[in-house]
Amino acid sequence: MQHSRGTGYRHALWLLTTRDLKVRYSTSALGYLWSILDPLLMSAIYWFVFTVVFQRPFGTTPYIVFLLCALLPWMWFNGAVSDSTRAFLKDAKLVRSTKIPRTIWVTRLVLSKGIEFLLALPVLALFAIVFGAHVGIELLFFPLAIVLQAVLTVGIGLIVAPLVVFFRDLERAVKLILRFLFYASPIVYGVSNLPEELHFWAAFNPLSGIFGLYRAGFFPEELDWFNVIVSAVMSLAFLATGLAVFRASERSVLKEI
Repeated sequence: MQHSRGTGYRHALWLLTTRDLKVRYSTSALGYLWSILDPLLMSAIYWFVFTVVFQRPFGTTPYIVFLLCALLPWMWFNGAVSDSTRAFLKDAKLVRSTKIPRTIWVTRLVLSKGIEFLLALPVLALFAIVFGAHVGIELLFFPLAIVLQAVLTVGIGLIVAPLVVFFRDLERAVKLILRFLFYASPIVYGVSNLPEELHFWAAFNPLSGIFGLYRAGFFPEELDWFNVIVSAVMSLAFLATGLAVFRASERSVLKEI
């Protein structure tokens, strides 16, 4: 019985995820290319500003690879958390009528954005080859970064999604927080570029350890196991908190929507 429920959940999750991707790409002439063009354009802007205009030694060369290693996963995180603010409001009728666990309305957003992230990875590989980036054994930590980010993003999504139903202003607040978090996270710079007294505190942004894992395959000096351990603990804590918040508010959410 438990096995059949799990199979049904996975099947429904996959159906909803593929539906999201088909809708997103079928209504756009460029389709999949948009998921590549957005981070590429942002990377080009930051590369120009920091290497050409200011000529500041942020990150490590090749800087474009350094940027993409964090910018691509940031697009996944940002997109999934932003979309989670309307996870229940957008499909209110389906949420009320379905019998499958309603956490699926958050997990399918994280999965669909995660698939877009994976589809954009060939661009990172291409730039790494073109610019001659060093590739080390630390590249094996890349899947660990994906797992930790998925856990963290689902946890945050499960907190945000039900709370927005009761506090609609939270949707705008989340967008502001994400904008701040972009600059507070080691994306255009590395943790090593921060003043030494901030290194310890930077670890408590869970994205610091995760982005360090992504970059480790090309820039092994970016791997800090203290940051990774803190990120893992915080990711699991966010997931546990998200599940608790979701379970406590599920009935009230169904009444409200």
